[in-house]
Amino acid sequence: MASPACSVYDLSPSELEGWVTRRGQPKYRAKQILEALYQHGQSDPVSWTTLPKPMRDELAAEFPAPGLFPIQQQTSSDGTVKWLWKLPDGQSVETVMIPAEGRRTVCVSTQVGCAYKCGFCASGMKGFLRDLTAGEIVQQVARVDQTLKSVPGTDSPLGTRYRSRVSNIVFMGMGEPLSNYENLIKAIRIINSPDGLKIGARKITISTVGLIPMMERLAKEGLQLELAVSLHAPNDAIRGKLMPVNKRYPIVRLMAACRAFVKATKRLITFEYILIDGVNDQPQHAEELAGRLKGLLCKVNLIPCHPIKQMVPGTGTVPGTDVFRRPPEERMRAFEKKLQEKGIVATLRTSRGLDIEGACGQLRLRHETPTEVK
Repeated sequence: MASPACSVYDLSPSELEGWVTRRGQPKYRAKQILEALYQHGQSDPVSWTTLPKPMRDELAAEFPAPGLFPIQQQTSSDGTVKWLWKLPDGQSVETVMIPAEGRRTVCVSTQVGCAYKCGFCASGMKGFLRDLTAGEIVQQVARVDQTLKSVPGTDSPLGTRYRSRVSNIVFMGMGEPLSNYENLIKAIRIINSPDGLKIGARKITISTVGLIPMMERLAKEGLQLELAVSLHAPNDAIRGKLMPVNKRYPIVRLMAACRAFVKATKRLITFEYILIDGVNDQPQHAEELAGRLKGLLCKVNLIPCHPIKQMVPGTGTVPGTDVFRRPPEERMRAFEKKLQEKGIVATLRTSRGLDIEGACGQLRLRHETPTEVK
């Protein structure tokens, strides 16, 4: 399915400057538009009163109204907030804000659905529908940022008048970010720009199932981003059952690509490892994982399995709650300790948003009428 027509959020600062100057306007008009979008949260050109009215009218006519409309918002008892957004073509995606001491992290979607069908993830249960545009990616961050700014007392002053209240971004929402590479990188450059949302590259993490060609390309971008690789198993036998992509990029090749990425970027890699009861959580699995990662600049985020509470007719044998369960706490702690004893930096993460089905894709799955996507 084709992406919708672009909005003004799809334009980089340089593209917007070009649009302005081609119409005989001074360059500073682009700065005024960017300030309205990213500092004041004004997405409707009618409200951009610093611009001449004919220019506002032309902007409104050329660029369709930005399309992120909130369908549903849920707030967890732990402060996590999840939004379901409606897009201009009627599709929907999710965004999650995770608060912590001194930071506000936004988990961003990059696609409608996902083609990779990892067994423990709800995002791919209805298949892949389309990529998000760069503007649709950027808008998720901008909308959450403006929401945080509008809530009195959420933070102490951050030092500059227009500095974003969103402090960190993780591309770990719906979809495989590196499969939507061009739009992802453009969105990141807008988010990172001093004229955009001003969020530093080191505060931005891209998660991938391990698309090796795109990892190689990312290493050459010159962006000091963080990379997280969804590993979830120490060997091909287990990973192949959990993640179909492992058939294309088995663990030996993936580990070689990770080592090449670290060598090229001098950046640490994070490995995400969902602990699943009786599947990948035994002491021998920790031993094998430590052997795989020996000598690699990395850390491991151990994530308790987040139950998927709904099956979708027509999507095949996707496991639900009765198949995948989180291990007992003592077993997860033992796994963490075993890795640490082997010299691997490992942290058992606290699950967030359990009471609002915070894992990516779950709210969309429950909201929409189940249909089969071929």
